[in-house]
Amino acid sequence: MKIYKIFIFLCIQFQFFGQQSDSKSIKLLDEVSSQMSSYKNFEFEFKYSLENTKENIRQETFGKIIISDNKYKLSIFELEQLFDGENLYTIIPENKEITVTDPIEDDNIMINPLDLLSFYKTGYELKWDIVQYVNNEPIQYVKLIPKNEDTNINYLLLGINMRTKHIYKLIEIGEQRTTTTLTIDNIISNKNISEDFFNFNKLNYPDYYID
Repeated sequence: MKIYKIFIFLCIQFQFFGQQSDSKSIKLLDEVSSQMSSYKNFEFEFKYSLENTKENIRQETFGKIIISDNKYKLSIFELEQLFDGENLYTIIPENKEITVTDPIEDDNIMINPLDLLSFYKTGYELKWDIVQYVNNEPIQYVKLIPKNEDTNINYLLLGINMRTKHIYKLIEIGEQRTTTTLTIDNIISNKNISEDFFNFNKLNYPDYYID
């Protein structure tokens, strides 16, 4: 899964999920929703890893994203993605190239950063899972099982820091023994950013090819 495919799972609005999902999981996610929706904006660093034991593949990279309402700026893989609320700009300095797409119609995007958590409000059965301690912080996992059998995802594990009510980790267990993991670190909320922070200005990119 491409990193900007994994990023469409952190929205701030929830709804109840139906009686197949357990009440503890729903209550926890509602609390996370309430906590994160209280921020004007938030930024976090993350580590993204992909591992396939069958093919002996191990990849790891780091990035950063800042989100405000329906806009975001993502930095990863030596590229930057900027969504101004309408268009998604993918900026590749190495090639001096910028592509402009509609994130709704873009097939390369599976999960939008703006959907931070709402990606599973439909299509998943929620189950209370294990708790782990990371640096003395309790991380409670919720298991998300796809209701659609026609998928290459076996299940997801969403780890929540029970003290801060922030997302800590998302693990996707796929077919062919592939595991992708997103670990979130250093969440900063309510930063002072300019009104045009998410605006794209082509004057800042002279000699870039814009498609």
